[in-house]
Amino acid sequence: MILKPIKYLFSCLAVICLTAATARAQSVTFYENIQPIILNNCAVCHRPGEAAPFSLITYEDVVKRSKFIRKVVSTRYMPPWKADDHYVDFANNRSLDDSEIASIVAWIDAGTPKGKGNQKAEKALLERAEAGTAYERKPDLTLRMSEPFVQQGDGKERFMVFKVPFEMAAAANVEAIEFTSNNKKIIHHANFAIHPVEDATIDLYNTVTSVNLSGDSKSDYLQWLKYKKEMTYYGGWIPGATFETYPKGMGWVMPRRGVVLLTVHYGPSAIDAESINGVNFFFKKEPIEREVKVISLGSGGIGQKDITPPFMIFANEVKSFALRVANNQPDVSLLYAWPHMHQLGKSFKAYATKADGDTIPLVRIPAWDFRWQEIYRYKKPVLLPKGAVVHIEGTYDNTAQNPMNPHDPPELVLSEGSMRSDQEMMTLILMYVERKEEDSQLTFDWE
Repeated sequence: MILKPIKYLFSCLAVICLTAATARAQSVTFYENIQPIILNNCAVCHRPGEAAPFSLITYEDVVKRSKFIRKVVSTRYMPPWKADDHYVDFANNRSLDDSEIASIVAWIDAGTPKGKGNQKAEKALLERAEAGTAYERKPDLTLRMSEPFVQQGDGKERFMVFKVPFEMAAAANVEAIEFTSNNKKIIHHANFAIHPVEDATIDLYNTVTSVNLSGDSKSDYLQWLKYKKEMTYYGGWIPGATFETYPKGMGWVMPRRGVVLLTVHYGPSAIDAESINGVNFFFKKEPIEREVKVISLGSGGIGQKDITPPFMIFANEVKSFALRVANNQPDVSLLYAWPHMHQLGKSFKAYATKADGDTIPLVRIPAWDFRWQEIYRYKKPVLLPKGAVVHIEGTYDNTAQNPMNPHDPPELVLSEGSMRSDQEMMTLILMYVERKEEDSQLTFDWE
């Protein structure tokens, strides 16, 4: 007698749950619910000119890949985000939360309903992609190579440096900066240095326009030494990274005249591929109250020779290395952390210790993946006081079990400073401003 009401109750609950799930699926449409998720978290890489293999901008783009998207978001394989959020919660986290994943899955299971069409956002993104930018607006200035470079399809890496002269009417305050390319798929990484050359007697144009650091012309680099007496700023791009922007009142001043020395590391290619690269600059009228500066620690930077033990990884071994660098400058507030390793990288961790023994977490990548890197933005200024010691710890897997190992069979790998992808690096680049007392109450406005 009692079983029937209970059975009826469970039947009702099942119907209610099914009805709720159906209602949710029917209420989710692309333009209202799914497009904002895709454009904010996926289209950063999945757009023309970026490293991703296909675009995810329009409704048609997404529907065509819907089954694949359902699989990779359900397993959290995409969008990739490698930082440990429990260690540091960064402002530019692109990973999806549970509700976003549920919305995408419900939308796909309901047959990908389009909803009321609104192409405004995708048209704006396509226009920016056409202009070669992921930033919120088109650049105020783009400095590009003088002519395209062809990466030969001979399976060899090449390190090219391109000189890009510039002369503007006046210096300009920089709001954001971004590496731009027509083909990032063939690029291992890129760095750019802005060198001011105010002396009008120094000709910006009568030297070579490019130097192949992998070839016989590397001695031509000496022609550029007259440009390198000062450096205003240093930035770059790695797979997965986006633009670099600065909070209100912060930034740096683009000099009126000088050169950009753009270093591009081309990975091996099976076919000839044309490459046109440059740097986008976004200016602002508000004054720069706090100058953003950059420091590089580890391989290719400060402390390279102090990495312990000596940076060599023998075949078939998993090995860890460490570096300690003291902050000898005044107190600073960190804006960004940019960790970098190559294909043997297994894990990366950086933190600082203060004189009183307190630990300041900076960044932790528990499962390094060379294909997915990022310049991580802090939500709030991270205080690095004078005398604090920055610790960098990296573990590398030079075994056959590492599917990313560039050597088969594994062989000795060094860190020679050449930045070759079949060698290794352990680098941390930090962007910072001098500390102000009110920074302890500040939350960055990255919008």
